[in-house]
Amino acid sequence: MKKIFYALFILIIPINICALTYPELHYDKAIIYDITDDQVLYSMNSDKKASIASLTKIMTTITAIENINDFNKYITYTEEMDSLVRWDASVAGLKVGDQVTYKDLLYASILPSGADATTALAISTSGSINNFVKKMNDIAEKIGMDSSNFVNVTGLDAENHYSTAEDILKLLKYSLQNEQFKKIYTTKTYTLSNNLFVRSTLFAYNGNTKRILGSKTGFTLDAGRCISAYFESNNHEMLLVTLGVSPDYKTTHITDALELIDFIDNNYHYQNLVEENQVIQTLPVKLSNIDSYKIIEHNNITKYLPDDYDKSLIKIEYLGLEELSFKNKKDEYIGEVNFYYDNILLDTEKIYLETEIKLDIIKLLIAYKYVILIFISFILFIILSKIRTKKKLIKK
Repeated sequence: MKKIFYALFILIIPINICALTYPELHYDKAIIYDITDDQVLYSMNSDKKASIASLTKIMTTITAIENINDFNKYITYTEEMDSLVRWDASVAGLKVGDQVTYKDLLYASILPSGADATTALAISTSGSINNFVKKMNDIAEKIGMDSSNFVNVTGLDAENHYSTAEDILKLLKYSLQNEQFKKIYTTKTYTLSNNLFVRSTLFAYNGNTKRILGSKTGFTLDAGRCISAYFESNNHEMLLVTLGVSPDYKTTHITDALELIDFIDNNYHYQNLVEENQVIQTLPVKLSNIDSYKIIEHNNITKYLPDDYDKSLIKIEYLGLEELSFKNKKDEYIGEVNFYYDNILLDTEKIYLETEIKLDIIKLLIAYKYVILIFISFILFIILSKIRTKKKLIKK
């Protein structure tokens, strides 16, 4: 017979229902994602549509990468390309007649946020801005960016050009799977083939930005200041996106990101949800040399969580035999244990009997005493019946 047992740790560990409070900073939309554990750690208005400024160039760059066959092929920066770059756009510094490789243009698109580079990529790979933007929207649809639409390759404010922090996260997750993109995104400085030196827009901030391993920033009057960042915290790979910092603050989007990284460093760690040698379940044992059998967890079950995680969300589920007896043999499979946090399955372990269970004769006799008495009585009745029958035969 099998049965399901649930063990809720609220009976073992005091409940902590306090939610971790993130610092109040300058953005109005944000999302932080743990790549290692595939979970969102923090979200604030992350599904709200907004202008995204030069975070657009993440899509421009991955779209270009997927449409380039030879990254070392040289492209000439033309008068036509230059004429399509708005006067108020950030540029890498390309000059008409410059010959650079596709690889150069990709770096110039991400690091200094060059609208000249993104324009050159669009025209040289697709013939026109419109053709290229269609490809951008095709990728957006493919990867589930359902709240996004692109109308240009630069991110300059335009009607019907928008996204969300959630969608930018989807775009980053998709793009970082591409080795070429990840290498570019995590580079801080680069020299193009024409000796033009470019560097990340992170250098707008004079402080230490080493914690940010990769980034793309953005700024327009409508979007405010935005940032996407790739970083590591406590051996976990992380992504963050913030939107909507006031344009009046030149580098606050960067300092916000650094403060959020410090906050995660200080408040998130691997937590022991189940301790080694902890008793998971106790099963009764019938007619044997032991009265009960304890299922013991031999390892620590951990999860990366905030230090004030809600202990009431820990759940242990045992699915297996309801009771044991001397009939069960050592190393026999008796069930499995599932470990959950917040209804997310962390681990499953198969359970095998770890001890020899022997028959206890005294317990057996006590348990079946009435059956034994009836049996003895029946035997005595048979014997007495035979004696009476024999006596009758002798008298005859």
